[in-house]
Order: sequence, then C-alpha cells, then structure tokens
Amino acid sequence: MQDFLFYLELGLGHVLDINAYDHILFLTALALPFTFKSWKNVVLLATVFTITHCLSLALSTYEVLTVDVGLIEFLIPVTIAFTAVFNLLFTNMPTGRKNIGLHALATAFFGLIHGFGFSNYFKMLMAEQDNKVVPLLGFAAGIEVSQVLIVLTVLLLAYLLLNILKVEQKWFIRVGSILIILITIPMLIDTFPL
Repeated sequence: MQDFLFYLELGLGHVLDINAYDHILFLTALALPFTFKSWKNVVLLATVFTITHCLSLALSTYEVLTVDVGLIEFLIPVTIAFTAVFNLLFTNMPTGRKNIGLHALATAFFGLIHGFGFSNYFKMLMAEQDNKVVPLLGFAAGIEVSQVLIVLTVLLLAYLLLNILKVEQKWFIRVGSILIILITIPMLIDTFPL
C-alpha cells in the first residue's frame, strides 16, 4: 500500500507540477470545446489519455518499446499545438457523442507520446522494484485524479465565462486556443530536433 500511495502522489505531482505544465496545457486545450453539459465526454477523453499515457510507461518499463527522448520532447508540444489548432479549425463543431471518436483517437495517440516523455525517469524510479504493477496503477490513479481536476477547472471557468459573463463559446474556445498556442511556441522552439 505504501508503494501505491507513493506513486499515486507522484502521478498527481507529475500532472499538476506548474514547472512541467505540458499536461495542464494539453488538458486545457482538450477541454476548451466542452461545457458541463458534455462533462462525461471530456472526462472520458482524460481517461483515454491516462490509459495510453500509462501504457507507454508500461511498455518502456518492461523494455518492450523505447523511443528517442529528444523526439518525444519535441512531439509533446506538437500535440498541444495540434489540439489547440484543431479547436480553432472546428470551433463550431458540436462535442456530442457522435463526434467524440476523432477526439478519442487523437487523445490516445497523444497520451502515448506524453507517457514516453516521462518513461526514462519512471524507469529509474522502478529499477529496484520487483512488482511494477502496483506502482503503475498508483501512478495511473494519480494521473487520472489530477487530470479530472484540471478538466473540471476548465469546465468551471467555461461555465463562469459563458453563463455569467455571457462570453460566446466560440470566442472562449478561440481565445483560449490562441493563448495555448502562444505558450507552446517557445516549447516547440526549445525542443526542435536539430
């Protein structure tokens, strides 16, 4: 149980670390087109992200698959920018059940990329562990809880802006997406593989 709690806390810290804000940016971009009416869809997407993020950690931990860290460090901001650009291009697209498929596939792929970005550090932590399943489950639980918190925060912000301040949803999505792209550009430049 001690291991589970340690890795649960590590998962929480991994996503909520303000110095490593790539998760926060990605989840914010992911949640921007949604409202509380469709909260189940965005929580489902966060769960898909958690599952694939932890799948890539497991693949790396068990040395089934390793990926070049430099490439992954560049692809992480690419996924964030891509999600924000997608929001800009499809601002008026409804976020109902029928349209969630494309979001889910992209989110799954992006979760794999983000997981490989953390895999080397995670492998070092687990080098002495005989049982790797409990730490992976604890870490996954921490990631899921923190991601749901972020998504719910974005939905709450959307509710306040859309319903109380009467901001149009398309402008909320557009301005939020542009801000995310602007924050992501330096990350893209810093990690661009030369």
